[in-house]
Amino acid sequence: MAKKRSKLEVIRDILDILRTNRKTKITHLIYKANLSNNLIKKYILELSRTGMMQELVEKKKKFYIITKKGLNFLEEYNRMKAFTEAYGFDY
Repeated sequence: MAKKRSKLEVIRDILDILRTNRKTKITHLIYKANLSNNLIKKYILELSRTGMMQELVEKKKKFYIITKKGLNFLEEYNRMKAFTEAYGFDY
């Protein structure tokens, strides 16, 4: 059985999807991040509120993009993960 992801791991997954795909629809986030509709909406609200992602509306369609702050978070997260793993800790 797979280990349950932590909140930070889910945030990392969402931001990584946004980094890889320039503009992303909510259905793509749900599918790629393996989250329910209710959960993804909570994460979208939190990541938008903290300035790590942004909503765009084009031709009445909503898309999400990662911001500079979100990219910085991913960079720091990956650095911390590599650091802890170098000392033998599971992150």
